[in-house]
Order: sequence, then structure tokens, then C-alpha cells
Amino acid sequence: QVDLVESGGGLAQPGGSLRLSCAPSVSASSGNIGSFVTMGWYRQAPGKEREFVAVTTRYGDTNTADFAKGRFTIFREGDKNTVYLQMNSLSAEDTAVYYCYGTTLSGTSWGQGTQVTVSS
Repeated sequence: QVDLVESGGGLAQPGGSLRLSCAPSVSASSGNIGSFVTMGWYRQAPGKEREFVAVTTRYGDTNTADFAKGRFTIFREGDKNTVYLQMNSLSAEDTAVYYCYGTTLSGTSWGQGTQVTVSS
């Protein structure tokens, strides 16, 4: 498994926006890893189960959780192992640690997570 690294988390105001990004670590990229079949995001809030947020395939298909529809957009850079999550209209309920993942035929890689906090 390769290490994925998220960035872009932080503090946002209610109604604000954040863009999360995720890509393999520099060392993993230098090792010429293969492309992920799918890449996506999960999140986990305190006291709650980890929940699916969004996923995209290398063909460009996307799927988002109900709570994210109309607010969150996932997109990927062509055949690059880089995925983004554009989050708009944020609310306090979006506060969580967001985890990026990428899948191949042999397994799944995860990032360490990035904290998103939505508060006035």
C-alpha cells in the first residue's frame, strides 16, 4: 500500500467553502506507482461511524453521499493519482476528519486524514 496525503483542511465558517486535495506521497510517486481505479473520500465525526462521502473512477463517473449532493463535488486530474473534494455550503455537521482513499485490484490505500472544522 502507498501513502496518500491529504491537504486543504482547516477552519471554515458556516456557509463557507474548502477544497481538499489528495495525492500519493512524494516517495510513492517517485516509485512510479500505478494508477488507482477509484479514488474517494470518507469522513468520521466524533462519536460517529466512518461514512462515505464521494468517489470517482478513472472513467470520470462519480457518486456522492446524500448529505453531499448539491454541496460537494469530487473530481480527479485525468489519469493522475490526484483527487479533490470541493466542499461548499459547509455547516457544523460537516465537521470531521476527512480521509482520502485509492483502490487498485490488489488493495486500498489511505491517507492519514485532514481535519475539517466548521464553526463561527
